[in-house]
Amino acid sequence: MGSFSFSSGNGAQVVRLPLHVLGLVATRLIPRSRDLWVFGSAAGVGEGAWALWQVATRGGERTIWLTGSPKDADDARRAGIPSVPKQGLRGFWATARARVVVVTHGAGDVNRYATSGSFLVQLWHGIPLKRLGLDSPVTAQAPLPIPGLARLLAAAYRRTQRRIRMIPAASHLVRGRLESAFGLGHDRIVVTGEPRVDVLSAGGAASEARSVVESLVGTVQGANLVLYAPTWRDGAPDPAVPTAAEWADIDATLEATDAVLVIRSHPLGAGEYQPPSAAGRVRLMGSDLLADVTPVLRAFDALITDYSSLVFDTALIPLPVVFFAPDEEQYAAERGFYGRYRDVAGDDVAASWRDVTRQLRHVFGDDGERMRRVDRAAELSRRVHAFRDGRNAERVYGAVQRQLASPRSRRGNS
Repeated sequence: MGSFSFSSGNGAQVVRLPLHVLGLVATRLIPRSRDLWVFGSAAGVGEGAWALWQVATRGGERTIWLTGSPKDADDARRAGIPSVPKQGLRGFWATARARVVVVTHGAGDVNRYATSGSFLVQLWHGIPLKRLGLDSPVTAQAPLPIPGLARLLAAAYRRTQRRIRMIPAASHLVRGRLESAFGLGHDRIVVTGEPRVDVLSAGGAASEARSVVESLVGTVQGANLVLYAPTWRDGAPDPAVPTAAEWADIDATLEATDAVLVIRSHPLGAGEYQPPSAAGRVRLMGSDLLADVTPVLRAFDALITDYSSLVFDTALIPLPVVFFAPDEEQYAAERGFYGRYRDVAGDDVAASWRDVTRQLRHVFGDDGERMRRVDRAAELSRRVHAFRDGRNAERVYGAVQRQLASPRSRRGNS
C-alpha cells in the first residue's frame, strides 16, 4: 500500500489553511530580491531543477537549493551547492525573498507558504501519459464525504496553479496536455524541451551509467540490464507484484537471457517487491539509493513499464520497451490517459508476468524483434520531443530571462 494518497494529502492542506493565509499576507509585505533564484525538488538534488540550476549559475544568478531531508543537504554540500532546509524560518525567508522559484513536483518542493508573488517555474517531472492535475478525478479527492468538498478542493487547486508563471513543454503535443492539467493559458506553457532529459539528449557513455548502477545494485558481469518501473497507483495496492510462481518464471527467464532485472518502485509507493534472493538476478534500486534515475537510463538494455513517463525519456536513447499493464481497463476508467494508451504501447501489451517473460525472451533472442521495438521508441520520441540537442535548460533559462525583462512581468499573480 502506498504511503500517500491524494485524499490524505488534500486533508493535510485543509488543516494547514491558516498557515497558507499567513504566508500570503507575509509575502505581500516581504520585498523580493531582484537576483535570487531558489530551487527545490521532491526527488532531491536532481531532475530538471538541477539542470536549470547549472545554467542559471553560469548565467550569474544568485542561487540557493532548498533541501527536504538530511540526505538532500548532504548531497547539496557534496555538489558545492548553497542550501538551506525548506521547512522553518530560513526556508520561508529564502522562498519569500526569491524573485524566481523553481520546482519539479509542486510548491512543497520549496517552502509552500512563501511562493505567492514569485516568478514560479514548474518544470514538472515527465511527459504525462496518465491524466494529471485538473484532468484527473483523484487530484481533488476529498478526505471526508462532505457534499461540495471535492468541488472546493478542485477550485483551490486551480487557484494555486495560477501562481505558476512558466511550465516548459517537450513539444506542442505535450503543451496541450499541460495547459489542460494545470488550467493555464497558452502564454504560460513554453515549448523549450524538458531540462531533465538534457543528460540523455546530450549523449554520454552507457558504460559510465552502467558503473553507477552497479555501484548501487552490485555487479552484473556483462549481463543485459532490464529496468522495471511500475507506476504509483495513487495509494492503492500494486497489482503487478509477482507471486512465488511468477518470481520463479522471472528468474528462469533472466537466467536464459543472461539478464538482470533492476526494480525501481515509484518513490510514493511501498510495493512489496521482494526478490527470492538478494544476490540473484533481481535487484532493487529505489529512490533511497538513487534520487534521479534519468542520468543512468543509458545503462539499460530494455525497459518494462506500465504507464510511467520513463517510456518517453528512454525513447530518446532509444530503448526497447515491454509494456506491462495488468489493470489497463480499470486504470483507464479511474485515472484515464491522454489519447489512447495503445497508441503509445501498441497492441502487444502484457497482462501478466508470463506475457512479460515471453516478450523479454524475444527481445533478447531475436534481433528483428528488438529492432522493431527500438524503432517504435524512436518514432515515439519524434512525436513527443521537439528538441533533442541537450540544450533544453538553456532555452528555459532564456525564456525566464525574457519574461522577467518584459514590461508585463509583475511582482506576482496570486
